[in-house]
Amino acid sequence: MNIRIEWIYRTPKGTETVFHSEEMPAAHGILLAEDMERTGRAKSIIFIDRFDSTWTIKEMKSYLKGIETEPHNVTVYFDGGFDLATSRAGLGCVIFYDQNGKSYRLRRNAPSAQLTSNNEAEYAALYLSLQELALLNVHHLPVWFIGDSQVVINQMNGEWPALEKDLSGWADRIDAKLKELGIQPEYELVPRKANAEADRLATQALNGIEITATSEVTED
Repeated sequence: MNIRIEWIYRTPKGTETVFHSEEMPAAHGILLAEDMERTGRAKSIIFIDRFDSTWTIKEMKSYLKGIETEPHNVTVYFDGGFDLATSRAGLGCVIFYDQNGKSYRLRRNAPSAQLTSNNEAEYAALYLSLQELALLNVHHLPVWFIGDSQVVINQMNGEWPALEKDLSGWADRIDAKLKELGIQPEYELVPRKANAEADRLATQALNGIEITATSEVTED
């Protein structure tokens, strides 16, 4: 979880002003907030998450301790591809998450012969990622979803209407799954080259190569 810190700074003579930090990981925020508290001049320190919810230091520490053994800091890349010649689709997703003090990357893809367009394949890839999140027991957390489909990202953001029946049906299924899992989604549109791994997985699924793999992410 990323947060911003807000606090009141008070001089020895009682002059006060309010400061706001840049966004940072919650664990870093706790270290900074506790250090500021020790100076005796930072008052009313609160954390603000991406959904504008506020947390005290005690509440944030308790939250982070509670999720330590569960997947958290989750980011999802998804992509779908559709072959007009064969009417087959390939779905791919890459899920990054932290658990028990380590970072992991899950790669998953799947073929499909039930879809009718590239846009539908993109939606199906997003839904595939939600199924994987459910298997990981990801719940009641903010999750960042990243894709290169303007249609899916803008429709799920509510910026574009989902007028096609097939696509609106997928959007409804995804919203229902998000609600079931208690996931608070954030969506980001990126260029295709920034979504290369999910794109490669979707292509591999189209070519009959199915992949399900989880690996630890280590710093070089």
